[in-house]
Amino acid sequence: MYTHGHHESVLRSHRWRTAENSAGHLLPYLTPGMSLLDVGCGPGTITVDLASRVTPGRVTATEITDDALQLARTEAAARGQQNIDFAVADVHALDLPDDAFDLVHAHQVVQHVADPVQALREMRRVCRPGGVVAVRDSDYAGFTWFPQLPELDEWLTLYQRATRANGGEPDAGRRLLSWAHAAGFTDVTATASTWCFANPADRQWWGGMWAERILRSDLARQLVTSRLATEDDLRRISQGWRAWADAEAGWFVVLHGEIVCRP
Repeated sequence: MYTHGHHESVLRSHRWRTAENSAGHLLPYLTPGMSLLDVGCGPGTITVDLASRVTPGRVTATEITDDALQLARTEAAARGQQNIDFAVADVHALDLPDDAFDLVHAHQVVQHVADPVQALREMRRVCRPGGVVAVRDSDYAGFTWFPQLPELDEWLTLYQRATRANGGEPDAGRRLLSWAHAAGFTDVTATASTWCFANPADRQWWGGMWAERILRSDLARQLVTSRLATEDDLRRISQGWRAWADAEAGWFVVLHGEIVCRP
């Protein structure tokens, strides 16, 4: 189960992502004419960026449902990117042939799946020998911020509990290397990178986005339904996010683990 859901407050965050700010670890491996698989493409902003870099090669973009995939179709059409094919697929059992792609990419996907090692095995299977599997996932326990508002501590605890209840692992970033080894990769380069929100505009965007998500997204509904939090709790946490966004010295860092694997 995807913890965040697809409320507009969630998509606002996902649509901010680009190849430059979210896939720098794989950019050196992109070449025109290569074939690329983008697993769990979301609203498609990264997908379209990658497709523009591998033209005249083709990109296959997957999502778990056709409704989710439609978001990426819309983004590709709006930007006139025509070298993308779309397929509904489960990363645990991709309906794709062996050795089909030069590069397989997944961004913020493995943290949400039931069996990360099996997901990586499937990515390895569909990647040709000598190709690249590139994965990036955040690590929520590695997030850090100032001021140290108790509402944000509470937010983090609730998010981790909800994600694990859904079968995911919110602290996936630190585990990617071990999962890759368990999936059979022997040539793995592990790195880390961050997003940093520390100027007034970035604080208002990031803090305002989470202030809304904690009230209106699938995460909010799950927390209330499962009795992990009350609606009053969520309103209080939302106000904490807005207080952080308004803080003159507000600073927030999102940590990501990254792996580049050679099958």
